[in-house]
Amino acid sequence: MKILLLRHAECLGNVDESAYCRIPDHALPLTPHGEECARAVGAEVRGLLEPGPVAAYVSPYLRTRQTLTLLGLGGLLERTLIEPRLREQDWGNLQDVAEQQALKKQRQAYGHFFFRLPLGESGADVDDRVAAFLSELWLARADSRHPRTVLIVSHGLTIRLLCRRLFSWSVELFESLTNLKPCEYRVLRRVSDERDGWQLDRPFEQWRDSPDGSTQM
Repeated sequence: MKILLLRHAECLGNVDESAYCRIPDHALPLTPHGEECARAVGAEVRGLLEPGPVAAYVSPYLRTRQTLTLLGLGGLLERTLIEPRLREQDWGNLQDVAEQQALKKQRQAYGHFFFRLPLGESGADVDDRVAAFLSELWLARADSRHPRTVLIVSHGLTIRLLCRRLFSWSVELFESLTNLKPCEYRVLRRVSDERDGWQLDRPFEQWRDSPDGSTQM
C-alpha cells in the first residue's frame, strides 16, 4: 500500500485569524490563492499515484473537500470517503481573537499534545481518533478489493499525529516537528509486512531537536 498525505490548500483562516470569530472552522473556504495552488499541485499528485484505482479519504471540512476537488483527479478515484476522524483539532465553536491568542501561548508552554482546549480537544484526543482510523484502514488493506493507493487530504496537526502513530514517534519528537505547509505532502510506502513497516519519503521540518534524542528515521 502507498499513502499520499496532503494538507489542504491555503484557506481564509490561514491569512485572517479573525475569520474564526465569524465563520465556523469547518466552513472556512479556500482563498483564491489556495485554489490556484490546489490546481497546481494536482499535476504532482497525479504523478505520484500508482497505476490503478485510488481510494481518497478526506476530512469533512470545506477546505479539504475543495482541495480534493481542485486536484482534478477525476476518474482516477475509485472511491471517495468523507472521514470525520481526519478533521482538524476542534477548538470549540466560534472563537474570540484575544482568547485564541492567549490559548495558543498557553498551549505552546504546556505542550501541543496534552494541552486541552477549554471547549475543544487536546492533541491526544486527535491522536486517539487517528489511531482508530488507521486501525480500520489496516483492516481494509486485507480486502483485495480495496485500492492499493490511498490519498488522504487532511490538516497539519492531524497529519503529524497520523505519522506519529504509524512510526511510534515519541510525544517529544512530535512536538519538535512543524506542520506541513498548505498543499505540502508526504508519501508513505510499505517496506515490509510488519504493522510498523512504513517508510516516509522525506522528514518533517523540525524547529528543535527532540528533547528525548529520538529522530524521525
